[in-house]
Amino acid sequence: MDRGMNSPLISILIPHYGGEKILQDCLDSLKSTDYSNLEILVLDNNSSDDSIKNIQPKFPNVKFIKSEYNRGFAGGCNFLATHANGKYLIILNNDTIHEKNWITPLIERMEKNKNISSVQPKIKNHANKTYFDHAGASGGFMDKYCFPFARGRIFNTIEKDDGQYDNACQIFWASGTAFLTKKSIFKKVGGFDEKLFAHMEEIDYHWKCQLQGHEVWVEPSSTIYHHGGKTLSPMSPKKTYLNYRNSLILLLTNHPLNISIKLFFPRIIMEVISFIREMILLRWGHGFSIIKSWIWIMFNLSFILSRRKNIINKNKLNFSLHKNIILDYYIKRKKKYSNL
Repeated sequence: MDRGMNSPLISILIPHYGGEKILQDCLDSLKSTDYSNLEILVLDNNSSDDSIKNIQPKFPNVKFIKSEYNRGFAGGCNFLATHANGKYLIILNNDTIHEKNWITPLIERMEKNKNISSVQPKIKNHANKTYFDHAGASGGFMDKYCFPFARGRIFNTIEKDDGQYDNACQIFWASGTAFLTKKSIFKKVGGFDEKLFAHMEEIDYHWKCQLQGHEVWVEPSSTIYHHGGKTLSPMSPKKTYLNYRNSLILLLTNHPLNISIKLFFPRIIMEVISFIREMILLRWGHGFSIIKSWIWIMFNLSFILSRRKNIINKNKLNFSLHKNIILDYYIKRKKKYSNL
């Protein structure tokens, strides 16, 4: 239960790029949250519609901040964080709906362990509330080739929530759909890497947190619901490009050098197979997005080297990742990880 003004101040950060109804529904939902010591900050990421103009008068207690250009999700959250006063930050998508008591369990989990940097709620699908959501489900993990998966979702296989992942546990990444983090750590790590723009920036952030000795957890007694794909459609080639490019950036910069080199060539072979598959399915835009991600890497090697140096200099920890989710999923036909 909320302990009133004796509870730590939490700043909820919501980058917004168009969509009046989803944002209004999100803010209406937050009105019912039983944690009272909140400030809510919404960034107008240079939206092309009038959603902020129409919504702002309805929510006088929300702080709306205007950006003159689209900073992406990563840059939008960083910009909002500079205006936040809370001890804790909640990174939140604008297309989410929340159960009344969703914040208190996250705070309680965080305060049980001083080493925790971030806590994620259980994320379920808004359209089908008995199933997990693609974006985060009940806690994220990563294989060594930088392919992410979650308890309740591996690639496009999404499980029904039957309570199988109701245990709180340490995870590898908390979903950018919604997670609580310490503002001090967010600032220390440098927030999200704005070069990533959107997609996998939260995985990168939590990887860096762990390299500095922190832990990331999921607390499934907290639940929210996610529409998904309201800002950038799952069918968009731009989403494909950002996911492939950003995944390669993480593989080339967050691993120790010998491991990055060892994993890079098998990863490229897997991407060539993905490219061929997309072309066979006549999804040419997605296929060429994979090629585009390779071209970006080739022409930005100075960024890769600089980022590697910066991350390795701050590395206090080595740890192992899951072996190969591609092999398990497509060859061994393993669709879930009940032991996670």
